[in-house]
Amino acid sequence: MSTTSVNTMAQTANTGWFNRFLSMVEWLGNLLPHPVTLFAMFATAIVLLSGVLGYFDVSVIDPRPEGAAGRAADGMIRVVSLLNAEGLQRIVTGLVTNFTNFAPLGTVLVAMLGVAVAEHSGMLSTAMRAMVMNASKRMVTVTIVFAAIVSNTASELGYVVLIPLAAMIFHSLGRHPLAGLAAAFAGVSGGYSANLLLGTVDPLLSGITESAAHLLNPDYVVGPEVNWYFMIISTFIIAAAGAFVTEKIVEPRLGEYNNDQASINLGEQKMDKPTALEMRGLKCAGIAFLVLVLVLGMTVTPGVDLPGFGILLNPETGSIAGSPFLKGIVVFIFLSFAVVGFVYGRVTGTMKNDRDVIEAMSKSIGSLSLYITLIFFAAQFVAFFKWTNLGTVLAVKGAAFLQYLGLDGPEVFILFIIMCAMINLSLGSASAQWAVTAPIFVPMLMLIGFAPEVIQAAYRIGDSVSNVITPMMSYFGLILAIAARYQKNLGMGTLIAMMLPYSMVFFLAWTILFYVWVFLLGMPVGPGAATYYTS
Repeated sequence: MSTTSVNTMAQTANTGWFNRFLSMVEWLGNLLPHPVTLFAMFATAIVLLSGVLGYFDVSVIDPRPEGAAGRAADGMIRVVSLLNAEGLQRIVTGLVTNFTNFAPLGTVLVAMLGVAVAEHSGMLSTAMRAMVMNASKRMVTVTIVFAAIVSNTASELGYVVLIPLAAMIFHSLGRHPLAGLAAAFAGVSGGYSANLLLGTVDPLLSGITESAAHLLNPDYVVGPEVNWYFMIISTFIIAAAGAFVTEKIVEPRLGEYNNDQASINLGEQKMDKPTALEMRGLKCAGIAFLVLVLVLGMTVTPGVDLPGFGILLNPETGSIAGSPFLKGIVVFIFLSFAVVGFVYGRVTGTMKNDRDVIEAMSKSIGSLSLYITLIFFAAQFVAFFKWTNLGTVLAVKGAAFLQYLGLDGPEVFILFIIMCAMINLSLGSASAQWAVTAPIFVPMLMLIGFAPEVIQAAYRIGDSVSNVITPMMSYFGLILAIAARYQKNLGMGTLIAMMLPYSMVFFLAWTILFYVWVFLLGMPVGPGAATYYTS
């Protein structure tokens, strides 16, 4: 591609209505305060609003049947004011327990302890390099997107290691390096909610979903595994879609690459293949993982009258649904990453003893300081929303409005996914966005008959597909800097224009998959996950 063509593409990308729209989104997003401040403001607003609505005795008819847990004797749901002596006392006495009892907090911390061992031992980085650098030329694109999706288990490595590596591999094959970067970026960020394994985001989102479901049903349980089946099938669909967009849309548009476009000396780039010792470490780690899977499989194997078999099945039904295994899935996420990571570290010499494991865990928890701060304020917002009944009142009103419009069938999820994708343009954090929207939309969609597990799966689609086109995504600046190595003066508009086809195709393919999987085939989105909710 000539310099003139590159400049023309950049100019085209930086003009037009769509880029003006994205510029407006960026401007509006920049006006938003820090997410921590945002949650503090939301919590304060809930207190003030509850005082006003409580004063006017705002209420709705409770749709739950008589005798249901939490249903008032007169069958009404009233807004409860926190702007009085009783409310302020509840705030003061509940501030700490709101935080410590917030469902996602403990589960995410436990899962991160295990992921930290696998990450700091070098196993995750080696696994990604081995997967991508050993792929055949014909399969390299789909392998890169697939590896990028799987890297979401430890997303930082995907951004920091895999995206630069993909650009280097494409360049070494005589292909446009920005096409490789785009493919990896699409997998890591656009395919954020697809994976073969459960990761730290699963207990985080499920905890928020469960808290929101409790507004209608205090006994409802949403485990980290509830979207696992849908995540697995999504991995292959998104990998195929990402490879298709790369080879049929993005790469042809970029054209041939000229090293003169680069802002660095590309001859200095180097990313080594895994060494023989690292490959041996991966093999041993794989064996350890298989042994662990066999042991865990034994605990959920029914009908075997031997010690240890079936001990983690549901003691009442003998099935895996509602079993201690699923309720404690975070423990097995922790064990899987910690054991396998330590085996790799011992073989390669990156981890020699328990001190190395403890140091890895300590560093990981230290890196979560911002997350813990955010969760403190998010927990207050969620608790206040529940105490005041505002979430339930809004849900009942919203459900009635949807029914009035005739949007009480599966088609409502199209609007829901689009809405989540649009909100994600300005509020890029998956947990922050879900903590704000779940208390409204989870009970609202439950009232028209859909289970929280399905609602969460739909949310994850919307939250993922617009990640690659929003400047609010936390790693967007890093991606822009990496891309600028290969094309001088590359602007944000050029990067967004390059990634937009992924966003559009992912939205279309993923939404179709959702409808086919859930409503046409009637498949559950995860183990024991319901599709429809009945009070």
